[in-house]
Amino acid sequence: MHSESDQGPGGPTRARESAPDPPAQVTPPAEATISPPEAAEPPPESPAAEAKVTEVTGRDAAPRPGPQGDLSPEEVREHLRRRAIFLRELAEARELRRRVTPHRSRRARIHAALRRRTFRIN
Repeated sequence: MHSESDQGPGGPTRARESAPDPPAQVTPPAEATISPPEAAEPPPESPAAEAKVTEVTGRDAAPRPGPQGDLSPEEVREHLRRRAIFLRELAEARELRRRVTPHRSRRARIHAALRRRTFRIN
């Protein structure tokens, strides 16, 4: 743990300053760019390699849409509704767990009190 005395004279204030702007990128002129050679193209896949892929994925495997790529607005709305329900239930489960495990919450209260230095033993 570090205290403020560990910081130099400009320590905490220095951390609040914004980062300097990055140097401007220099783009080479159009004639200086080199096009890739034609031989660099990958060779067409052999039928044996294609057969291995289809054995694993199946011949009628449909490509999955990307994140909200081919989704209609109704599907997006439904997804957001289900996500909201899930997050609500997750918060309820956390709250329930906190209530039904009193030894954990009691221990957390005691440790918080010790951190605040207001803990008293009667």
